[in-house]
Amino acid sequence: MTQARGPFRAAVLASGGGSNFQSLINHVASGDRTWSINLLVMNREQGAARRARSAGVPIHIIPTKGREVSEIAQETLRVLDEHAIDIVLLAGYLRCIPSEVTSRFSGRILNIHPALLPEFGGPGMYGMNVHRAVAESESAMIGATIHFVSELYDEGTILGQWRMSRCPEDSAEEIAAKVLKIEHRLYPAAVDHLCDALLAGTRPERMVDVDVKESFEEHHRKSSTSIELTEEIQ
Repeated sequence: MTQARGPFRAAVLASGGGSNFQSLINHVASGDRTWSINLLVMNREQGAARRARSAGVPIHIIPTKGREVSEIAQETLRVLDEHAIDIVLLAGYLRCIPSEVTSRFSGRILNIHPALLPEFGGPGMYGMNVHRAVAESESAMIGATIHFVSELYDEGTILGQWRMSRCPEDSAEEIAAKVLKIEHRLYPAAVDHLCDALLAGTRPERMVDVDVKESFEEHHRKSSTSIELTEEIQ
């Protein structure tokens, strides 16, 4: 990592369609930010690559199937170094991050999880698997979590959570749609929060958790602004 000051150069790691990647691209393009998106890393060609090409973001494919973890780690670090990357953002990346990478970027590598950790986390808990587990549970809340990535799957320090009351009749698909809207707002705010702390030379404190008390459609009708981190919580 070469920069001591912003704007910080971010690499996004993704495996799928990249809707969270798109939310990050849109956020960076919407104003003067302390960070920029300078690389997309994928383990396979998927929809996120099309989004990167449309935004002019360089793409690097690092295949993982049948390869030694050490080999993947070496290539990943080499590519990140070549692009002078300061922060790493996981956006639906469905492979465990090698410890060499999490160690190099300790405190600067984030993941978004489509549920409220520490529940509904761990191996196998991704995509619709998470939302089915929530739908089958007695949990009264749904939401998303931003956490630092460590060697332990979904167990890194939590940076922030946004929650919404769960409708008991909601299906897994309906929960997924609601949580995705939360993710698209939470992730850009969390990256801003991290980079502000890095500029100040401090480790970020946990963000103010937000309880979304109304639907996003109702919120949008009442205000054209995004939900603020300081919004009252329950």
